[in-house]
Amino acid sequence: MTDLPANAGQHMASEIAEAPAVFATAIAQPVTLPSLQDLRAIYTVARGSSDAAANILAYELMRETHLPVTSLPPSIFSVGDGVRLTDAAVLVVSQSGASPDLVRSTEGAKEAGATVLALTNAPGSPVEAKAHATLKISAGPEQAVPATKSVVGAIAAGMALLSTLSPAYAPRARASAQTIAALQGKQLPQTKALLAALLRTSHVYVIGRDTGYGAAQELALKLKECCALHAEAYSSSEVLHGPLQLVTNPLLILILDTEQPEVQDSLDTAEHRFKAAGGTTFRLRPSDVGATNLTPAAAAAALLILTYPLALQTALALGHDPDRPTTLAKVTQTR
Repeated sequence: MTDLPANAGQHMASEIAEAPAVFATAIAQPVTLPSLQDLRAIYTVARGSSDAAANILAYELMRETHLPVTSLPPSIFSVGDGVRLTDAAVLVVSQSGASPDLVRSTEGAKEAGATVLALTNAPGSPVEAKAHATLKISAGPEQAVPATKSVVGAIAAGMALLSTLSPAYAPRARASAQTIAALQGKQLPQTKALLAALLRTSHVYVIGRDTGYGAAQELALKLKECCALHAEAYSSSEVLHGPLQLVTNPLLILILDTEQPEVQDSLDTAEHRFKAAGGTTFRLRPSDVGATNLTPAAAAAALLILTYPLALQTALALGHDPDRPTTLAKVTQTR
């Protein structure tokens, strides 16, 4: 096992601890938007953890505004010639606001007729400078390479946007922020068993539905980049097809349940099928620590706040310093 420095993981630990306060700050920000009177669609552009946050927000935006919301790959703009975006808004989500492909996407979306909204954590970043308006993540400096508090802040900033687009949503968003604040210092009651299972496994499925699917994508990414574990995210509506067959090998299944009534049947079915096939299965809910009455996006954020420590503790136990993954950098230089 690799000898770790005494301060291994300290940045990630402190940043996870800051996440509830970041959520409250980002969700309470005043939002001034350009005219979106003829808005017909919203597109997101992001990579990595930011794309997981964008996925969470897409479900919430669609449910509340009834507008189609979907992701566009940055390569449409950074490698290709773009697409027509008249009467559309493009939400560019980027912790650093500096990745070249996202800067080019911001420029390309404006040229294609979109109203571009930057959702960033770095004031004065190139993405912010080129967008029509900015939503602030307000996480402050993030020193660990794996993003945590900025992901939670991005979800909250998107909820602030939605509160402006749909004022009836705003009271629910504020109430969710109060519940998220109460997560400070709490841990899942299954933590000991979860850590033991993570240390035994080589393969993990992370399952969610609706906003929980975006949370599953983010947790799977954290298990990869922090712990060097093979982890895949699936919607519970898709995992029961071909992917179910892998349960015939040792497999750990983590089900992230946002507790929306509409997703319970799907998650119940997935849980039953995986357990019946012999998979080691955990179902995690915000209510496990007393967090209830959350919007679906806030529930996804809560699940991340509760599971990020699992990735951190597993990484350290496996001899990895999650503050400094050997193959990763904070800003990814892609085209």
